[in-house]
Amino acid sequence: MTSTSNDLLEDPSLFMNRELSWMEFNEHVLEEAKDKRHPLLERVKFLAIFSHNLDEFFMIRVSGLHRQIGEGVVSVPADGMSPSKQLEAIYDRLTPLIEEKARIWYEELLPDLETAGIHIHHSYETVPVGAQKRLRDLFTREIFPVLTPLAFFKLHPFPLISNLSLSLAIVVKERGGTEEFFSRVKVPTESYPRLLLIPPDSDHKTTSNTGEMHFVFLEDVISENLDLLFPGMDVVAAYPFRVTRDTDIEIEEDEADDLLTAVEESVGRRRVGTPVRLEICGWMDQTVFDMMRTKLAGSAEIFYRRTNAPIGMSDLFVLLNIDRPELKDTPFVPSIPSWLESEQDIFASILKKDTLIFHPYESFQPVVTFLKRAAKDPDVLAIKMTLYRTGTQSPIIDALMQARQNEKAVTVIVELKARFDEKNNLEWAKALEQAGVHVVYGISGLKVHAKICLVVRREPGGIVRYVHMSSGNYNAITSRIYTDIGFFTANAEIGSDASNLFNVLTGLGHFTEYNHLIVSPMMIRRAILNLINEEILHHREGRKGCIILKLNALQDKEMIQALYRASQAGVKIDLQIRGICCLRPGVPGISDNITVSSIVGRFLEHARIYYFRSGGKKIVYMGSADLMPRNLNRRIELLFPVLDQDIKTMILQTLLPLHMRDNARAWVMELNGTYTRRTHLPDDEIFDAQDWMLKHRGIWNELHKNNGFYIKNKYNLKQ
Repeated sequence: MTSTSNDLLEDPSLFMNRELSWMEFNEHVLEEAKDKRHPLLERVKFLAIFSHNLDEFFMIRVSGLHRQIGEGVVSVPADGMSPSKQLEAIYDRLTPLIEEKARIWYEELLPDLETAGIHIHHSYETVPVGAQKRLRDLFTREIFPVLTPLAFFKLHPFPLISNLSLSLAIVVKERGGTEEFFSRVKVPTESYPRLLLIPPDSDHKTTSNTGEMHFVFLEDVISENLDLLFPGMDVVAAYPFRVTRDTDIEIEEDEADDLLTAVEESVGRRRVGTPVRLEICGWMDQTVFDMMRTKLAGSAEIFYRRTNAPIGMSDLFVLLNIDRPELKDTPFVPSIPSWLESEQDIFASILKKDTLIFHPYESFQPVVTFLKRAAKDPDVLAIKMTLYRTGTQSPIIDALMQARQNEKAVTVIVELKARFDEKNNLEWAKALEQAGVHVVYGISGLKVHAKICLVVRREPGGIVRYVHMSSGNYNAITSRIYTDIGFFTANAEIGSDASNLFNVLTGLGHFTEYNHLIVSPMMIRRAILNLINEEILHHREGRKGCIILKLNALQDKEMIQALYRASQAGVKIDLQIRGICCLRPGVPGISDNITVSSIVGRFLEHARIYYFRSGGKKIVYMGSADLMPRNLNRRIELLFPVLDQDIKTMILQTLLPLHMRDNARAWVMELNGTYTRRTHLPDDEIFDAQDWMLKHRGIWNELHKNNGFYIKNKYNLKQ
């Protein structure tokens, strides 16, 4: 490759901006809310997910750009956009998305909800008088005692508004007077559902006999009963608003005497971070808004938009609690491989053959069974594992505690810095320590994102190490909604690698050579670059080059440039990147041989699969790592190879082809960085990969029973 060609690959126009690429992904989520192939309440769910995603985007990414500007430490990405230019582009892109969100709610979802007998009142004027009386009684008994109005004045400090808390800005005046006063009331969404079911009354039946349900927003109930909070005053107006703050935790680990305490203190500071967004209702008086913006930010930089749509639409998740099965996705029972039906046989089964489980189509229960059996088995000597996100009421934690009670040596690396799960992980870490588990609080300067569990067992032939590795977290809840790959093996060399990895995580070693595992930082970058370069050589020597990557994100500049060089050499590259993708496909002379697609559907695509044809050797790796600077440079990540030929055949002849074939939920990236729905000809079969996997769940079980041949013949798909 000449220096001129290398210089060409430095062109900023070859790279998509990370933040704008993420917004493209979130727009795909919003599009799902319009898709009538989804049941109605699932469409509402997608609208809530879109809003939730946007909340986190402001709390982390937008706030980070503001911090760069404020601190004068500017990091310019490969696309060349400065932080201020990125903010401008984000805000320009957001405006139509916010408008579209409101349009979908009012013009599509609300009418369909009405038709389904779910009535959501956006105005008290549509609530019958009798129901208003019932709501006032409910307010007096249940809500009024919780509320605390906080008065403030133009020249006095504004009351603390915590992150993402919905509030009412209230204007009152003395009865018969003219001077206006201001107060704030927090809407207690942590204590009451955002949408209140209107109690039945004689004027308006809302009982199950009619099947009709009527809801009103909690803030509207409070607004209509403010006379009880401000006796002797006239309530002039009440304006809903919400503040989003910078919640990105920065911990100076070198200066922290106790990481546990440092994380606890940092989590507590989240609620009072710098404001980055102010959401206001469309009817807020301009004078009130100007005062609030000045009090909150002291700057015009804070992002705001007036909207007549409900503020904080992530709260619409509450509608999923409605007992209307016909308006939701059809429930399914994940399959359990027959080889794991007996808890007693799990170690013998793993010892006999490597096994791969694809969640959520296949159950997470085998992972739980693996740990529960290890906790009780008298021949098990030790359990070691990493925990990043475990969820609440975790059966994994219960098994680890039981193992310690049974005097097993149990070591757990708990990543305290897992964003937005810090509090949960703090609680689990303390509970595990109290149970006698040896808890390690991550690695200084790095996040431990690898998913691995090692069970050491004494058997007649000697010590055997059983290993489970995954692309997803040890979380029984998310295993039902994320597509992830779990892998069991008793391979002696991988077991040795696992032991060496845990020694690095818990000790002071710097182990850099593994038999099979690839560990970041450093090793994954070097290994993937080598595999890409080898693919180029294979192709030039007449062995058709092919790379398929199924990932969550592709952002790293060096990796993108390597893929560009492979494309220039003629290597065929198919990328299925669920979220952020900073590579531009189809650039003449640069990425002509690269396609980029993304599947957004019922489940969150979360598996990572790396495939290199490698001159016919067909190398496959899976694991926790995406191709982002943070994964490659600042995290402990893990990729593991697929050595079993039957499993490799299943991945290459079924799993990857069916996802690449999807023309129902797939989006295709265009040269300009935008996405369009993958089109199909009129006589084409519409193919939904997730739906296919649901209908054929249990295929791994058949693979295991039939040594791969049954699956190959029955399910092989043409790419």
